[in-house]
Amino acid sequence: MKLEVYNIKGEATGRKVDLPSEVFGIEPHEHSVWLDVKRYLAAQRQGTHKSKERSEMSGSTRKLHRQKGTGGSRKGDINNPLFRGGGRIFGPRPRNYDIQVNTKVSRLARRSALSAKAKAGSIIVVEDFTFEQPQTKAFNAILQALNAAKKSLTVTGEHNKELYLSCRNLPNADIAPAKDLNTYQIMRAGTLILAESAIEKIKEVCV
Repeated sequence: MKLEVYNIKGEATGRKVDLPSEVFGIEPHEHSVWLDVKRYLAAQRQGTHKSKERSEMSGSTRKLHRQKGTGGSRKGDINNPLFRGGGRIFGPRPRNYDIQVNTKVSRLARRSALSAKAKAGSIIVVEDFTFEQPQTKAFNAILQALNAAKKSLTVTGEHNKELYLSCRNLPNADIAPAKDLNTYQIMRAGTLILAESAIEKIKEVCV
C-alpha cells in the first residue's frame, strides 16, 4: 500500500511511501486485538483496594449480651458485619490483575489494528519533524493542518522529549515512539499519524 507523504503544513510533498503489506495489509484478527486490549487495560489497574473484615477491626470481642432471655436477636461482638461500623463480608483484597498474552498474539494484534486503520483510510504519513523546545500551540497547528485534531496518535521513530511535552496537554492527541506502540493506543485513535522514520521501526516490533 502506497500513501502520500505530507509536510507539517498539511501539503503533499509529491512523494509516496510504501507501507509493508505484512503489517498494514493483513486480515484483522479481532480476537487477538480483544485479548491484547484486555491485557493492557488490566495492567493499568493498581489492585491496591482493601477493606477490613471482621477479624481485622478494632473493637472489643465481648459478646454484647447473653444468648437467650433478652427478647432480642442473638448477637456476637461489636464487629459483626451486620452492624453499622462493623467489618465487611468478603471485602476486596490487594491483587494483581495482570493477564499474560503470548508475544506472537500481541504482535498479531498490533498488525491487525494497524491493518484495520489502513483499510479505513485513517493513516497519514508525515515528514519527520521536531521542535527545539516544547510548543503545544505549534503541535496543535500541525494536527489542524493534517485534519487530525480529534483523537489522533502520532508515532515517531524515536522518543522525542520536545514533541512529547508539546503534545501532552492536548486532550485529544497522543504521541508514542514506534517501539512502545500498543494495540490499545492504535484502536483508541481516530487518526494515526506516522512519521516516515517510524514505518521501519513499526515493522521491527510487529513482525
